[in-house]
Amino acid sequence: MARQKKAAAQTKATAAKKAYIFFNCDGEKTQESMNVFYNHVVYHDTVGARKKLWEQIESEVRAGKVQLAEENAAAAREAVLKGEPTDASQYLVYGAVQAFDFI
Repeated sequence: MARQKKAAAQTKATAAKKAYIFFNCDGEKTQESMNVFYNHVVYHDTVGARKKLWEQIESEVRAGKVQLAEENAAAAREAVLKGEPTDASQYLVYGAVQAFDFI
């Protein structure tokens, strides 16, 4: 029993954590159009960072750089704040959220 707990703790400790980057991109969301030198803010998987990520998306929409249909805004917000942030990409035109693993 003690071995199982220790193994589970080691697995949890070494499991990759997620970080997210919002990218401005072309309509097809090609990786070539996602410029890490332009979009370089990394959002960790925390409540506060997810709020900042959503604020960044809202800012890009208000500035007209990214399109988000009004009927999809709630679903995109829910994905970023409470679900899987990369799922919000399906609602964005000229914007995408990418996930990166780090240890």
